[in-house]
Amino acid sequence: MNSGHTPNNLEKPLARSLLVLRLGIFVVMLLWTIDKFVNPTHNTGILSGFYGIDWLSHSSSYIIGGLELILVIAFVCGLYRRWTYGTVLVIHAMSTFISYKQYLSPFDHMLFFTAWPMLAACLALYWLRDWDNLLAFAQRKKTNA
Repeated sequence: MNSGHTPNNLEKPLARSLLVLRLGIFVVMLLWTIDKFVNPTHNTGILSGFYGIDWLSHSSSYIIGGLELILVIAFVCGLYRRWTYGTVLVIHAMSTFISYKQYLSPFDHMLFFTAWPMLAACLALYWLRDWDNLLAFAQRKKTNA
């Protein structure tokens, strides 16, 4: 898409790197999505414990999971990148920042720190979304009419 602005020797490594980021983020998001169907109690517990939302039922976990599944499939396919990559970034940023109490005692909650490199990956992928074209649906080019 922006190959005119990228040196030829960087196009393939950049495209491969962005694909790997997209696939890695997809795996994590897909597992969190599947968890909403397999273990809705876990999802409602997270929403209650971290977000203070304790009024949702197990059925809402399935609805959230269904919407999230549509999002992650569109994301991994590279569809509507500004919106899907941006939404994944916002969702992951919210879950990273809402866990701030876990960071106050780091050695008791070390796994929570894995959210930070993934957040960096989500941000990098969002910023470089126009170059993420390997195994992704083509985006319509904007025309200056």
